[in-house]
Amino acid sequence: MTACIVGWAHSRFGKLEEDLETLIVKVAVEAIRDAGMEPKEIDEIFIGTMNMGFQRQEFPSSLVLQADPAFRFKPSTHVENACATGSAAIHQGLNAIAAGRARKVLIVGVEKMTDVTGPEVGEILIKASYIKEEGSTEGGFAGVFGRITQMYFQRYGDKSDALARIAAKNHKNGASNPLAQVQKDLGYDFCRTVSEKNPLVAGPLRRTDCSLVSDGAAALVLTDVDTALGCDKAIVFRAAEHVNDFLPMSRRDMVAFEGPELVIKRALASAKVGLDDLGFAEVHDCFTIAELLIYEAMGLTPKGQGERAITEGWVAKDGKLPLNPSGGLKAKGHPVGATGVSMHVLASMQLTGTAGGIQVKDPTLGAIFNMGGAAVANYASVLERLR
Repeated sequence: MTACIVGWAHSRFGKLEEDLETLIVKVAVEAIRDAGMEPKEIDEIFIGTMNMGFQRQEFPSSLVLQADPAFRFKPSTHVENACATGSAAIHQGLNAIAAGRARKVLIVGVEKMTDVTGPEVGEILIKASYIKEEGSTEGGFAGVFGRITQMYFQRYGDKSDALARIAAKNHKNGASNPLAQVQKDLGYDFCRTVSEKNPLVAGPLRRTDCSLVSDGAAALVLTDVDTALGCDKAIVFRAAEHVNDFLPMSRRDMVAFEGPELVIKRALASAKVGLDDLGFAEVHDCFTIAELLIYEAMGLTPKGQGERAITEGWVAKDGKLPLNPSGGLKAKGHPVGATGVSMHVLASMQLTGTAGGIQVKDPTLGAIFNMGGAAVANYASVLERLR
């Protein structure tokens, strides 16, 4: 146990009017206040944003200094690791505390994606793949996961029904999340049926199988365990693991999701817990096929049988292991730099019983899996309430 989360903040996700700077400042101020601290007490700052052209302002590390004059001259670093950028920023904070270089660290995850056109979004996101081989994939990054879906279907049969059930489950959960981009229960029939409002996007993937283009920000304050014991609340990291896999899909069995499987296994082993000990998990459902593969990577089912977890209700909010009670990336939205921080904030809310309509029953442990690219940069955490 090297560090704890002692305060947090989370904007609503969606198409927002606030600019990047405003989003950063707002969540930074709110997270520090929530931690019961003053800005002058923060030793170091890490800001996670992928950007890659979403915003012209591509040097954001000092934007958080706009929140308070006391931040001036504090070390602040921009962190980026594709869609796992938020978790990467958190790991930098954990490392700073473990090294004894900092005692109180502010983490901000943010992305402002909606200021560019749809084609520009596609061109930016495809950069999270291996451009030499995958850069011209039809459908962009959705096309990458469309290919993974086709590979899975070829090996194990058409699982379009399971994907629709995953989408419906996450939209049902998101309907109770006031922070979510889509707060509407779309229902299984809508998610299952290809229609004018739910067309095919890439390969077998329908629109309801794909996460949304989003704006949003989240922030948290980390501190060492001794300091956390004097705070009003503290969520301790029982585990925080990170593994990177090869970037080219051609060098991996994409259906095996080996990077996610390894990092989740390491996190559970480090925390000395099993799946049965978890009260919930927030996982990276950038596309519904990703959540299906995560069921298998977690060990919920054998390979090729992930559909059992959704069809038998294991991962429903009232199931034996609720997955994405927040609505996940699918309904909550996916402002890429904010996603990993958002997962940790919402998990902390679950563990403190303050998650409102998305609250699961009496969780003592929660897991998080956040990935960058197509299972390339993989991060897993196990969190527990310390006080």
